[in-house]
Amino acid sequence: MRITFLPILLAALALGGVSGLAQDEITVGEFASMSGGSASFGQSSHNGTALAVEEINDGGGVLGKKIDLITEDDRSMSGEPSTIVHKLISQDHVIAVLGEVASSKSLEAAPICQENHIPMISPASTNAKVTQVGDYIFRVCFIDPFQGKVMAKFALSKGWTRVALLTDVKQDYSVGLADAFQAAFTAGGGTIVKDQEYSTGDKDFRAQLTSIKAAHPNAIFIPGYYAEVALIARQARQFGIKAPLLGGDGWVGESLLKVAGHSLDGCFFSNHYSQDDPSPVIQDFVKTYQAKYGTKPDSMAALGYDSAKILADAIKRAGTTDEPALRDAIAATKDFKGVTGDITLDADRNAEKAAVILTIADGGFQFVERVAP
Repeated sequence: MRITFLPILLAALALGGVSGLAQDEITVGEFASMSGGSASFGQSSHNGTALAVEEINDGGGVLGKKIDLITEDDRSMSGEPSTIVHKLISQDHVIAVLGEVASSKSLEAAPICQENHIPMISPASTNAKVTQVGDYIFRVCFIDPFQGKVMAKFALSKGWTRVALLTDVKQDYSVGLADAFQAAFTAGGGTIVKDQEYSTGDKDFRAQLTSIKAAHPNAIFIPGYYAEVALIARQARQFGIKAPLLGGDGWVGESLLKVAGHSLDGCFFSNHYSQDDPSPVIQDFVKTYQAKYGTKPDSMAALGYDSAKILADAIKRAGTTDEPALRDAIAATKDFKGVTGDITLDADRNAEKAAVILTIADGGFQFVERVAP
């Protein structure tokens, strides 16, 4: 595995030092938010991907060759994914690309992969538009419409018929999930009593929370990312808002509970898997990951792991890394026994699998229920 930086690569090219590096290897690219505001996502996803590649290589590789994983940091910044993916394809000659977690980053990179006929597998971008880019774009996670329906159904089952929305308008992920939730929630007889917005990087949510509090919701749906959600939770409790907060998989992040403290106790969110699931597949993964990284794997780590394993499985079934055959093999993935569930890719290249709902209590996440597609 290589984590490369563009200036170093260009210097090596000038010296003729990288010629033939990948002749006996299968070169796969990865782009992730290894630094910046979404670093917790990117680092976890990368750790899972790297662990999968290590296991694949230790087991003899694929088609008699080891996988050379080239990882690039997009720094959680728009504009970076397109630069990185152009470089991975034109200079590193990757046969496939893994990434990203954030839907907005995947939507930026996907057209480039599609245009060049390079398969791209996103571990965790749930916005429905991602795979609509083209037939070379895949994902191993469920999509926002399913996640939105799951949380809407859960809210209604709790008798929470009056819900407020607080959406990050700068994130395709958040907007897509809010739209899906609202459609399913209102179709089920619920009422959106207040619809408020914020933007990534905001620190002060007092105006939005004042408006929401006045509407007296039973619950508040916040389909954002962990950094802002933690601050919103703290400020909501300081404002005297006692309604439970609801969210999606974007809540998963190392700093969520460190920043939120007990402000999220009794709140709920949808996710891709639970560390507490007794499944031997999951528990073996948790044990191996914890031994390597010193911490238990979150859902982003599990999805990164599954994305690399599915790619390797498709290469084996294709018997080649030629793009059309590899694309067809990925598309034919069925009942793959992943850490995040039994994964089948549907006609739109989205993963069909169950979601789980977790609650926050005692300083951690606890399993509530599993919801089938």
